[in-house]
Amino acid sequence: MQKVLVTGGAGFIGSNLALELEDRGYEVAVADNFFTGSRKNLEGFKGKIVDVDISYPFDLEGKFDIIFHEAAITDPRFEDNEEMLRANLDGFRNILEITKKNNAKLIYASSASLYGNGKTPMKESQKKELLSAYAKSKLEMDEIAEGYFDKMHIVGLRYFNVFGPREAHKGRPASMVYHLMGQMKNGKNPRIFKFGQQKRDHIYVKDAVEATIMAVKAKKSGVYNVGTGIGTTFNELVNSINEAMGADLEPEYFDSLYGKDYQENTQADTENAEKFLGFKAKYDLTDGINEYMRWLYG
Repeated sequence: MQKVLVTGGAGFIGSNLALELEDRGYEVAVADNFFTGSRKNLEGFKGKIVDVDISYPFDLEGKFDIIFHEAAITDPRFEDNEEMLRANLDGFRNILEITKKNNAKLIYASSASLYGNGKTPMKESQKKELLSAYAKSKLEMDEIAEGYFDKMHIVGLRYFNVFGPREAHKGRPASMVYHLMGQMKNGKNPRIFKFGQQKRDHIYVKDAVEATIMAVKAKKSGVYNVGTGIGTTFNELVNSINEAMGADLEPEYFDSLYGKDYQENTQADTENAEKFLGFKAKYDLTDGINEYMRWLYG
């Protein structure tokens, strides 16, 4: 039985990953200091939970075959940019050292945020545009990882716009799908930026987890996009939620709050993920919304 560690295992993707790995027969330990994660997300988890801040030096008992590094300050609007950079980068360096010590494989969370408002579909090799300290921290992690591609199995995953169960604790940074569904479930008109033509590559969390597990057997170390390859406008997203709910709520448009620092469109180029991870998203947006709605509302 392979032993794995999931950092940030009480967070959104981390908790879904930890529970799925356990279901597949791995011996799973979770490391989380619950700064942004939620203990509720780990209901039913049987493995070991270590309360630790991985952004400071720490030791872990036991040996691990695979480390999934999902821990980070992920809110792009986090107020202390220096602390975000410190925590995310020091955390990554600490996990990298533990991975080397264990002679383990390392799979870590990068982000599509570092593409900014670059051209779509977004390719891993294209010029980066950093609109936040969060994006900067993820690009620097990717650059550190690049120095180890020829020395160990290390894979970074640039998640696009992930939505699904166990994200509610995130509050404001939770997905558009989550926020719009909540508004519309309560009979309110969905509020979106003028005039709803912005696009997002929405990927269901089960697909994101599948890509993360598949990265363990990646053909080569590298950094890969994890998305569906489809850009959906905000207006189209509202239509999809209306259809799933049997509703007919019109959007309420308002001015963007973020100006030039806002990522207008995201859409993944999925060629490398398909080639080197063997990953292709299985859930289309409608399927993901319907399953998520059943999970949230029964």
